[in-house]
Amino acid sequence: MKLLIVDDSALMRRQLAALFEQAGGFEVRLARNGREAVAENQAFEPDVVTLDINMPEMDGLTALSQMMVERPVPVVMLSSLTEKGALATFEALHLGAVDYVAKPGGTISTSLDEIGRQLVAKVRGAARARPRAAVAPVAKAPPAPIREARPAQAPVARPAAPAGDGVVLVGVSTGGPRTLESILPQLPATFPWPVVVAQHMPASFTLPFANRMDGLCQLKVVEANRPLPLEAGTIYICKGGADGQIVSRMGRPVLQPRPEHREHLWHPSVELLGRSALEHYAPAAVVAVMLTGMGHDGADAFAEIARRGGRTVAESEESAVVFGMPAELIRRGGAQQVLPAQQIAAQLLAWAGC
Repeated sequence: MKLLIVDDSALMRRQLAALFEQAGGFEVRLARNGREAVAENQAFEPDVVTLDINMPEMDGLTALSQMMVERPVPVVMLSSLTEKGALATFEALHLGAVDYVAKPGGTISTSLDEIGRQLVAKVRGAARARPRAAVAPVAKAPPAPIREARPAQAPVARPAAPAGDGVVLVGVSTGGPRTLESILPQLPATFPWPVVVAQHMPASFTLPFANRMDGLCQLKVVEANRPLPLEAGTIYICKGGADGQIVSRMGRPVLQPRPEHREHLWHPSVELLGRSALEHYAPAAVVAVMLTGMGHDGADAFAEIARRGGRTVAESEESAVVFGMPAELIRRGGAQQVLPAQQIAAQLLAWAGC
């Protein structure tokens, strides 16, 4: 696999090169800034690029935008764990980056020790992804008409649940922020059910992401950083560095964060969210949506939702950045509808009777 490492720090370039050479299977080339990155993307034709954001001569975002026009390539961003770093990362994902790794603070060597395995795994995963150039935002756009779905199994016709009785669960990982930007803004302010999103993301990223989505969506978007009653008209982003769990308080469903637990591999856990929803909602009132991402988080819980009478959608391979999590739900027979991302909001509206 041909890998281009782009970073203005000579020490970081050397240590990243050593990390991937030790991992095996990588032919590595180095670039010192965005201008060199753009040139090497054409000359070296890498399979994957790791790209720093803050660099002299040409920053990472400018370089990314040029690469996605001239020669689209899977890009993994290296981002700081600050709010500014999070905002730049979301912009990079909008421009077409596939994934990111948040660099912890401290010395370079310590940082690499902490993120090395994760970075190698994400780069290998990115090689299977579909890079896409930036698209115009869809905020406030009217819902698209429903087109015929390609079901993983015969669709199950069910009437819409009464307003106020339903809940929508969304599980998503790699490629998620941009995919969510294409779906959630299509839901009108009158959408009758709460929407709960478990997006695999660090703790410092979910609040800026919720704020970004709040500016795009007609529904209110909040980070669930404390116990919050689940109410219609609101999209809840499960807090990073924790897991979102639905519980009951005074007879009402409440979304509350709980500390990460090693029984779950990914966080916020889609699996825990799905299982907890079945404990506090009638299965027929639960709609589960599985979007792009690596791994199988939530596939078992969402398949159980389908078996018990809920409704499920898996994003189709044609639109998924990484067709991992949706493919796992389909493989388990738990996807009643398989739809490209641009059709999912319309399906939710139909089920909600909007």
